[in-house]
Amino acid sequence: MRILTSDPPPPELEEFLEHRRRAGADKLDEVWDGVLHMSPDPSIPHGDVAQQLSELLGPLARKAGFVPHVSTFNLGRPSDNFRIPDGGLFRERTAGAWVDTAALVIEIVSPGDDSWNKFDYFADHDVDEVLIVDPYARAVHWFALTEAGDYRSVERSALIDLGAAELAERIDWPTIPR
Repeated sequence: MRILTSDPPPPELEEFLEHRRRAGADKLDEVWDGVLHMSPDPSIPHGDVAQQLSELLGPLARKAGFVPHVSTFNLGRPSDNFRIPDGGLFRERTAGAWVDTAALVIEIVSPGDDSWNKFDYFADHDVDEVLIVDPYARAVHWFALTEAGDYRSVERSALIDLGAAELAERIDWPTIPR
Protein backbone atom coordinates (compact mmCIF):
# COMPACT_ATOMS: atom_id res chain seq x y z
CA MET A 1 0.00 0.00 0.00
CA ARG A 2 1.25 3.47 -0.88
CA ILE A 3 0.24 6.54 1.10
CA LEU A 4 0.66 10.09 -0.09
CA THR A 5 0.00 12.86 2.40
CA SER A 6 0.20 16.62 2.55
CA ASP A 7 3.42 18.42 3.40
CA PRO A 8 3.58 19.25 6.21
CA PRO A 9 1.86 16.06 7.35
CA PRO A 10 -1.24 16.24 9.55
CA PRO A 11 -0.62 16.19 13.33
CA GLU A 12 -1.86 12.60 13.61
CA LEU A 13 0.79 11.43 11.16
CA GLU A 14 3.48 13.43 12.98
CA GLU A 15 2.41 11.67 16.21
CA PHE A 16 2.61 8.30 14.47
CA LEU A 17 6.09 9.07 13.11
CA GLU A 18 7.26 10.24 16.54
CA HIS A 19 5.90 7.01 18.07
CA ARG A 20 7.87 5.01 15.48
CA ARG A 21 11.02 6.99 16.34
CA ARG A 22 10.60 6.46 20.09
CA ALA A 23 9.94 2.74 19.60
CA GLY A 24 12.92 2.34 17.25
CA ALA A 25 10.60 1.10 14.50
CA ASP A 26 12.03 3.62 12.02
CA LYS A 27 15.58 2.27 11.94
CA LEU A 28 15.19 0.88 8.41
CA ASP A 29 13.19 3.78 7.00
CA GLU A 30 14.73 5.41 3.93
CA VAL A 31 14.25 8.81 2.35
CA TRP A 32 14.12 8.92 -1.44
CA ASP A 33 14.41 12.44 -2.79
CA GLY A 34 12.51 13.80 0.21
CA VAL A 35 9.91 10.99 0.29
CA LEU A 36 9.83 8.78 3.39
CA HIS A 37 9.81 5.03 2.69
CA MET A 38 8.81 3.21 5.88
CA SER A 39 10.03 -0.36 6.18
CA PRO A 40 9.03 -2.99 8.71
CA ASP A 41 11.61 -5.10 10.50
CA PRO A 42 12.87 -8.04 8.42
CA SER A 43 11.13 -11.40 8.69
CA ILE A 44 12.75 -14.52 10.12
CA PRO A 45 13.39 -15.94 6.59
CA HIS A 46 15.04 -12.61 5.69
CA GLY A 47 17.30 -12.91 8.73
CA ASP A 48 18.03 -16.57 7.95
CA VAL A 49 19.24 -15.65 4.47
CA ALA A 50 21.24 -12.68 5.81
CA GLN A 51 23.06 -14.95 8.25
CA GLN A 52 23.89 -17.42 5.51
CA LEU A 53 25.13 -14.62 3.24
CA SER A 54 27.39 -13.43 6.04
CA GLU A 55 28.88 -16.90 6.40
CA LEU A 56 29.18 -17.52 2.64
CA LEU A 57 30.41 -14.11 1.49
CA GLY A 58 32.63 -13.23 4.44
CA PRO A 59 35.60 -15.51 3.68
CA LEU A 60 35.47 -14.79 -0.06
CA ALA A 61 35.31 -11.04 0.53
CA ARG A 62 38.24 -11.06 2.96
CA LYS A 63 40.28 -13.22 0.56
CA ALA A 64 39.68 -10.63 -2.17
CA GLY A 65 40.69 -7.77 0.14
CA PHE A 66 37.21 -6.45 0.98
CA VAL A 67 35.59 -5.81 4.34
CA PRO A 68 32.30 -7.74 4.52
CA HIS A 69 29.38 -6.13 6.31
CA VAL A 70 26.25 -8.26 6.00
CA SER A 71 24.11 -6.01 8.13
CA THR A 72 22.19 -2.87 7.30
CA PHE A 73 24.08 0.38 6.81
CA ASN A 74 23.35 3.94 5.72
CA LEU A 75 24.37 4.70 2.14
CA GLY A 76 24.42 8.41 1.46
CA ARG A 77 24.17 11.24 3.95
CA PRO A 78 21.59 12.07 6.66
CA SER A 79 19.58 14.39 4.47
CA ASP A 80 16.55 13.98 2.28
CA ASN A 81 18.01 11.14 0.19
CA PHE A 82 19.53 7.92 1.56
CA ARG A 83 19.12 4.14 1.32
CA ILE A 84 19.72 1.30 3.78
CA PRO A 85 20.91 -1.87 2.02
CA ASP A 86 20.86 -5.22 3.84
CA GLY A 87 24.63 -5.52 3.58
CA GLY A 88 27.65 -4.86 1.47
CA LEU A 89 31.34 -5.16 0.85
CA PHE A 90 33.63 -2.22 1.54
CA ARG A 91 37.10 -1.45 0.23
CA GLU A 92 38.27 -0.43 3.71
CA ARG A 93 37.02 -0.35 7.27
CA THR A 94 35.11 2.76 8.09
CA ALA A 95 33.84 4.44 11.22
CA GLY A 96 30.68 6.41 11.66
CA ALA A 97 27.09 5.81 10.72
CA TRP A 98 27.12 6.89 7.06
CA VAL A 99 29.09 5.81 3.98
CA ASP A 100 29.29 7.39 0.54
CA THR A 101 29.73 4.17 -1.41
CA ALA A 102 30.33 0.43 -1.25
CA ALA A 103 32.01 -1.99 -3.62
CA LEU A 104 28.89 -4.16 -3.50
CA VAL A 105 25.47 -3.79 -1.90
CA ILE A 106 23.17 -6.62 -0.91
CA GLU A 107 19.40 -6.39 -1.01
CA ILE A 108 17.34 -9.26 0.40
CA VAL A 109 13.85 -9.07 -1.06
CA SER A 110 10.87 -8.82 1.27
CA PRO A 111 7.25 -8.76 0.10
CA GLY A 112 6.37 -5.34 -1.28
CA ASP A 113 9.84 -3.83 -0.80
CA ASP A 114 11.65 -1.49 -3.16
CA SER A 115 14.88 -3.47 -3.71
CA TRP A 116 14.49 -3.42 -7.48
CA ASN A 117 13.97 0.36 -7.56
CA LYS A 118 17.30 1.39 -6.01
CA PHE A 119 19.62 0.86 -8.99
CA ASP A 120 19.83 4.51 -10.07
CA TYR A 121 20.68 5.57 -6.53
CA PHE A 122 23.38 2.89 -6.24
CA ALA A 123 24.85 3.96 -9.60
CA ASP A 124 24.89 7.60 -8.45
CA HIS A 125 26.93 6.43 -5.44
CA ASP A 126 29.43 4.45 -7.55
CA VAL A 127 28.45 1.03 -6.21
CA ASP A 128 30.24 -1.48 -8.46
CA GLU A 129 27.91 -4.43 -7.96
CA VAL A 130 24.40 -5.10 -6.67
CA LEU A 131 23.41 -8.50 -5.30
CA ILE A 132 19.68 -9.14 -4.97
CA VAL A 133 18.68 -12.28 -3.11
CA ASP A 134 15.01 -13.28 -3.22
CA PRO A 135 14.09 -15.92 -0.61
CA TYR A 136 10.53 -16.10 -1.95
CA ALA A 137 11.62 -16.99 -5.50
CA ARG A 138 14.75 -18.77 -4.22
CA ALA A 139 16.75 -16.72 -6.69
CA VAL A 140 19.99 -14.76 -6.76
CA HIS A 141 20.56 -11.87 -9.19
CA TRP A 142 23.98 -10.24 -9.64
CA PHE A 143 24.47 -6.93 -11.41
CA ALA A 144 27.56 -4.93 -12.37
CA LEU A 145 27.80 -1.20 -13.04
CA THR A 146 28.61 -0.43 -16.68
CA GLU A 147 30.64 2.44 -18.14
CA ALA A 148 27.31 3.97 -19.20
CA GLY A 149 26.27 4.21 -15.53
CA ASP A 150 23.60 1.52 -15.46
CA TYR A 151 23.60 -2.08 -14.25
CA ARG A 152 23.64 -5.24 -16.31
CA SER A 153 23.09 -8.78 -15.15
CA VAL A 154 26.29 -10.81 -14.75
CA GLU A 155 26.87 -14.49 -14.07
CA ARG A 156 29.90 -13.92 -11.82
CA SER A 157 31.14 -11.16 -9.61
CA ALA A 158 34.24 -9.28 -10.74
CA LEU A 159 34.96 -8.54 -7.06
CA ILE A 160 34.87 -11.95 -5.39
CA ASP A 161 35.17 -15.51 -6.65
CA LEU A 162 31.46 -16.31 -6.79
CA GLY A 163 28.56 -16.29 -9.20
CA ALA A 164 24.80 -15.98 -8.86
CA ALA A 165 24.00 -19.62 -9.66
CA GLU A 166 26.70 -20.92 -7.33
CA LEU A 167 25.50 -18.71 -4.48
CA ALA A 168 21.89 -19.79 -5.05
CA GLU A 169 22.98 -23.44 -4.78
CA ARG A 170 24.85 -22.79 -1.50
CA ILE A 171 21.93 -21.11 0.25
CA ASP A 172 19.78 -23.41 2.38
CA TRP A 173 16.57 -21.65 1.39
CA PRO A 174 14.07 -21.24 4.20
CA THR A 175 10.57 -22.64 3.82
CA ILE A 176 8.25 -19.67 3.57
CA PRO A 177 4.51 -20.20 4.09
CA ARG A 178 2.40 -18.70 1.34
